[in-house]
Amino acid sequence: MQYRRLGSSGLQISALSFGAWVTFGAQIGRDTARELIAAAWDHGINFFDNAEGYANGEAERVMGEAIADLRLPRDGYCVSSKVFFGAHEEPRPTQKGLSRKHVSEACHDALRRLRVDHLDLYFCHRPDPDTPVEETVWAMDALIRQGKVLYWGTSEWPASLIREAHKIARVHHLHAPTMEQPQYNLLHRERVELEYAPLYAELGLGTTIWSPLASGLLTGKHSGGFAGDSRLGQSDKEWLRRIAVGSPEQRRFERVAAFAAVASELEVAPAPLAIAWCLRNPHVSSVILGASRTEQLLQNLEALELEGRVDEAGWQRVEAAVG
Repeated sequence: MQYRRLGSSGLQISALSFGAWVTFGAQIGRDTARELIAAAWDHGINFFDNAEGYANGEAERVMGEAIADLRLPRDGYCVSSKVFFGAHEEPRPTQKGLSRKHVSEACHDALRRLRVDHLDLYFCHRPDPDTPVEETVWAMDALIRQGKVLYWGTSEWPASLIREAHKIARVHHLHAPTMEQPQYNLLHRERVELEYAPLYAELGLGTTIWSPLASGLLTGKHSGGFAGDSRLGQSDKEWLRRIAVGSPEQRRFERVAAFAAVASELEVAPAPLAIAWCLRNPHVSSVILGASRTEQLLQNLEALELEGRVDEAGWQRVEAAVG
């Protein structure tokens, strides 16, 4: 396993991490979660990602139980939560967003579900137009000073708001956001590569990127339609299929087919190749993997070997395939 600093912080997290989005508490329960986390841990993964909104908090409960079952040493791993969407099917106004009230109460709920006394990473899951950024910065700083959170960050925030949060923190001598969690993959790259580009040196921003396989599209298994046993093939995942496929002008199916053809020519599986491409970006602190079966996770971990095995000409062919 490789380990990378989380932006300009001193925290070393695994270049490949493991997340609970869509799977934990929905597709998989405690036993399978325990097997997956054990496999991840055995291969050097030390960062496990979660959020209050994943399966309405059930994903955190399942992950917390699995980690407790495995008796992982608390000083050996990092765990995260994210706050914004709430942990209820139809949250009341005070049960969602980034107000001081919800940020604090959601943190304590996450600690209880995850069975830990502090969150290593705590993300603001989306910007909140109804809460002043200053209120959220103060709320996060308070949690850090209380020892409930070690590092806080954002997820899918525009660069302008991240800058604003840093300015507020600087003026008031508060803890500023350390990291951002954006979507990043071969089909979705503008925010990480262009919008955030000045922030890496300017603010020391780290990134823990999600959906490196475009919700499974880059596995190559969907060329003839959505596979029924896949994440995108599930009947209740229409919203996820819309995110993955994008708009017609993005021609994602054509680009995926071209990418899969290049992977075949390079004699590697598409999934680890797509993940290895993400690892090539030096501003990516960690690539969050998702899996519902141990064999999926183990195949994705092969990305660590591919990063150096594919030569520059091969990576240029990958870039050309997706346009």
